[in-house]
Amino acid sequence: MPDESVLDSMRADWNQRAQEDANYYVAFGRRNQPEAEFFESAADVVRLLETELRRRDPQVWREGSALEIGCGPGRLMRPMSRHFQRLYGVDVSDEMIRRAEHNLRGLPNVTLSCNRDSTLAPFPDGSIDFIYSYAVFQHIPSREVVEGYLSDAIRILRPGGLFVFQINGLRDTGHAKSTWDGVRVGAEDIMDLAGRWGVSLLALNDPDTQYMWVTLRKPLSRSGEQPPPSNIRRLENCYTGEPLIPAAGRFGSLSIWLDNLPDDCDLLSLTARIDGTRVGGCYVSPPTNGLHFFNVVLPRGTRTGLVPVDVEWKGQRLCPAGWARVVPAAPRIPRVCSLTDGIDLLSDRRIVSGVVKLIMEEVLAPETLRIALSGAPIVHSGFCVNPLHERYEFNFRVPAGTPNGCHTLELVLGTRVFAPVPLEIAVAAG
Repeated sequence: MPDESVLDSMRADWNQRAQEDANYYVAFGRRNQPEAEFFESAADVVRLLETELRRRDPQVWREGSALEIGCGPGRLMRPMSRHFQRLYGVDVSDEMIRRAEHNLRGLPNVTLSCNRDSTLAPFPDGSIDFIYSYAVFQHIPSREVVEGYLSDAIRILRPGGLFVFQINGLRDTGHAKSTWDGVRVGAEDIMDLAGRWGVSLLALNDPDTQYMWVTLRKPLSRSGEQPPPSNIRRLENCYTGEPLIPAAGRFGSLSIWLDNLPDDCDLLSLTARIDGTRVGGCYVSPPTNGLHFFNVVLPRGTRTGLVPVDVEWKGQRLCPAGWARVVPAAPRIPRVCSLTDGIDLLSDRRIVSGVVKLIMEEVLAPETLRIALSGAPIVHSGFCVNPLHERYEFNFRVPAGTPNGCHTLELVLGTRVFAPVPLEIAVAAG
């Protein structure tokens, strides 16, 4: 069992955050966010979870049960409750549970409780059909606690049940762990755990990022037999659906559409060979009109032209080869994705906290970035948030004495000069 002091600090810190501004610490949108706006901000996450629900007959969910680990004040539980006969929510914070009870009053199929350790002991083995967790595990400072939740979630899943969760997949740099900046669990760690627990791994979306999404499934059964003959029906770009796949860069990913893909097939057993180079995948889709797609990122150095694609299951060829049309990658063009207040993200370019967050993509040499605010050079810090997209986050404070009002941000990356970016400084005095 993990050190009880870790759990005590988690509870104390999240109780304090809930009392200070629960909506802000849960969704990180803006300080003192209105309730309606706070609950509306759940839409994107709910859509992702609902996509994973397509892996089984909707009747299974309507007659079944679900659990949210780290439910907070109930932002996701309100919309997710419509899919299940019974929805449970647990959280380490008493104060978060108290707020969730208020926010979810009137929903008779919702049950809430405060969990006192890193297990899900109140739930019997094989009792839950669907488990999900969002923006929780990356705030836990102990690997033992994280693995305790993950392994116990597998214990309580029914055969065929799904566990969908987000976790910090960045590489561990030896940073000091806290109840805000917690442990990191990379894609290779997840694959190892899934293999150890005997579950299917269906998704590793956005690996090597702070917001990696994972989908695990508890098998109904494992025959161990060779699956029936399958065929590649089409090969297309993961992002655009076109039959042209760039050889590298953010769009250099391939969707392999297959028929007759059995339930046994997952990211642990399926691999692809792209022009003879074996690569693992990142996603096995729910069925769509009888077909599944298997997503892979093209290996470095993939040639252009018609390239053979094979799919293997446990090292054996699963189907006849297909041919992907690989085209030269477009030149990388650095661009500004967003400029927002660094604390109140929904304030957009109106800087109210004195901190500015700049997101840029296709940045090959982040150390060459120079920033000036209305002509005054700015000292900034930056780090990579998505290596596939070469996306970087840069942060800086508005210099003391900068007057409120309209300003421009001037950006120079190497020799590339960007158009000035307008923003408004509106920092409260004092």
